[in-house]
Amino acid sequence: MTKLTLLGPRALAEDGSRVLPEPVDIVIENGEIRDVRPTGSAPPEGEPVDAHHTLAVPGFINGHHHSHENFHKGRYDRLPLELWMNYVRPPKPLPLTAEDIYLRTLVGASQALLSGTTCIVDDFNASPVLHPEHVEAALAAYEDIGIRALLGPTLFDVPFHQSVPFIQEECSAETLASLAPGKVTSPAEYLRFVESLAAGRHPRANRVGVLLAPSAPQRCSDGFLRQVRELADRTQLPVIIHVQETRLQAASAWHERGKTLFQHLDELGFLSSGTSLIHAVWLTPDDIARIAASGASVQHNPNSNLKLGSGLMPMRALLDAGVNVSLGTDGCGSLESTDMLRVVANTALIHKLRGDDYRRWIGAEEALHAATRGGAIALGQEDRLGRIAPGQRADLVLYRLDGPAFTPLNNPLRQLVFGESGASIDTVFVEGERVVADGQLTRLDQRAISRRIEQAMSRLRPAIGEAERLTETLRPAYERIWSRCQSLPLAPGTLPARLDDA
Repeated sequence: MTKLTLLGPRALAEDGSRVLPEPVDIVIENGEIRDVRPTGSAPPEGEPVDAHHTLAVPGFINGHHHSHENFHKGRYDRLPLELWMNYVRPPKPLPLTAEDIYLRTLVGASQALLSGTTCIVDDFNASPVLHPEHVEAALAAYEDIGIRALLGPTLFDVPFHQSVPFIQEECSAETLASLAPGKVTSPAEYLRFVESLAAGRHPRANRVGVLLAPSAPQRCSDGFLRQVRELADRTQLPVIIHVQETRLQAASAWHERGKTLFQHLDELGFLSSGTSLIHAVWLTPDDIARIAASGASVQHNPNSNLKLGSGLMPMRALLDAGVNVSLGTDGCGSLESTDMLRVVANTALIHKLRGDDYRRWIGAEEALHAATRGGAIALGQEDRLGRIAPGQRADLVLYRLDGPAFTPLNNPLRQLVFGESGASIDTVFVEGERVVADGQLTRLDQRAISRRIEQAMSRLRPAIGEAERLTETLRPAYERIWSRCQSLPLAPGTLPARLDDA
């Protein structure tokens, strides 16, 4: 039995709205918070840990990440999603080994832990051919480094290029043939594989578990989406799905279907609690009402949406409707970082550009809630994650209050959200285990990891470069498609998500 007591930290209140005014002692037993009590009110239990002059906060929940992009970090800028996507999902897959996958996964996981994230959701591209050893390598990386993780092999039954509007008109038969994958694993086999993984890696019972990750409605047939929904309901696995991230996606859905993708999912019966609608940038009031009625969450990735120019989702309108909002970084191919501190800060900053009524601007408290409790709700784990309270898993971060961000100490919650860079992180606990201490990983050697990754990249860079050259040949057609879609109308009432050119 493992037991310890954190002595004397200031702590975020259970409802997340403020930092408690007086220090507390936090008793942790077998990976769970057993008690939160006034400091000194009872003798320490188990190992005493001096946490005086620190701030205890639930670890961030990064609700959306793509570890398959980690080797592409720093390679792209000034590209919208539709022109960028083929670079990180090239038609010809890279020649990756299981060891490459293991190291690639550690790229995002290590930065996540070192910047205060204790749980990460990995939408893991395992197409067009399923290699179970690659998925197992990613799961092993998360096990070894000590972070909580939910991994979902990306699910779809419509090839990526066939989901792009006007592709048949803008690409030659030869180009279309080159985009078609050769050998492919059937969608049914992917579903069976995830279901088999869930038997031993259900996230309710495992620190490293799995979830269902259908890519997007335009890349999934209606029948396949119904199969995913049935499996989710039967196994109680969380679901994540990309929906209307860009104007192109929103406009082409309206053009092709005469309805938004949110309306389509609702009519299919796909929307449900424990389901996260990733990005959800382009929304109508009717979409928001449908999401709210279903109990689904919206998964907000502000930094990635900024980098790709996708737009700003209407967070206040969603919250007003009662929709739960969680936060994520997205992949390191679009945004170079899994640092959730930046995401939380930007959530509380950029939404102040929407509307002149300052009383309705998103505040620090709401941003922090979305990164902690909101993430737990999205995953159907509010009873286990996202709060400092008895019965919660002990996924905690201690920030030193003598750091520059907290000096002088006026409002520690706001100073955490707006001022902290990660430099003040003293300790990160996952299930009560110290996985970061004194700014260093405890289970793995970060410098050794970096050296191994560079060795792998020295072999892979030529293949990545060749894939990028092939992608460049597709650019003219995709640029024509992107331009055509800019003139397509949106669904009536769509809320603005971008600024017009000045």
